[in-house]
Amino acid sequence: MRPVDLARPHGLSGQAVRNYEAAGILPAADRTASGYRRYTSAHAAALRTFLALIPAHGHAAARSIMLLLNTGRPEEALVVLDRSHAELLTDRQTLDAIERALADLTGVPAEQPAPATIGALAHRFGLRPATLRRWERAGLLRPARDSAGYRTYGPDDIRDATIVHQLRRSGYLLTQIAPLLDELREATSPTSAASAIAGRRDRLHARALAMLHASAEIGQYLHEQEGDERAR
Repeated sequence: MRPVDLARPHGLSGQAVRNYEAAGILPAADRTASGYRRYTSAHAAALRTFLALIPAHGHAAARSIMLLLNTGRPEEALVVLDRSHAELLTDRQTLDAIERALADLTGVPAEQPAPATIGALAHRFGLRPATLRRWERAGLLRPARDSAGYRTYGPDDIRDATIVHQLRRSGYLLTQIAPLLDELREATSPTSAASAIAGRRDRLHARALAMLHASAEIGQYLHEQEGDERAR
């Protein structure tokens, strides 16, 4: 196949295919005597796999996975995949925590965490204390101060920090999160908050399905690679 033959079914250009090859996303193609590239079914499988990986794991992870597969390091590629699946599970669990926080604000009892210092709270989310201070300046967190002037994060502050952390990971801006937190604190108009949570859950579901599809493509691509090895 020519680059354009490989590209056309996916709405890509021949140049995009050549760029993917140069980046190592596709294995190097053989050349004709006159220097033209010759792509095979293995290249087609590689392209399908890469395009399936993007919505499932993100562009950077998709590129990393393809580079590892194309350089004979499938076990390392599987580690990247495992990490991405673990992140999805964490996202689901954090979303559940947000819903519990919402239920708590609307009068449904929920388990309350113990108060925390800024260092302990930052460690819990894998953040720097400076990030929590920035969220405070943006009005997203409202910690109390102890007698020595140190910040103390109570159950409501920890709940708010959990919500901010999750929504930031989902791509929300601080200015978008502030109105949502105000609604949660007031517990008078939770509709938009519930809608945001439901939308996020739908996106997680779509990503999980994309991961299944990407896994199938990876399996097919590995099969193509094994066939090429046997042919050699």
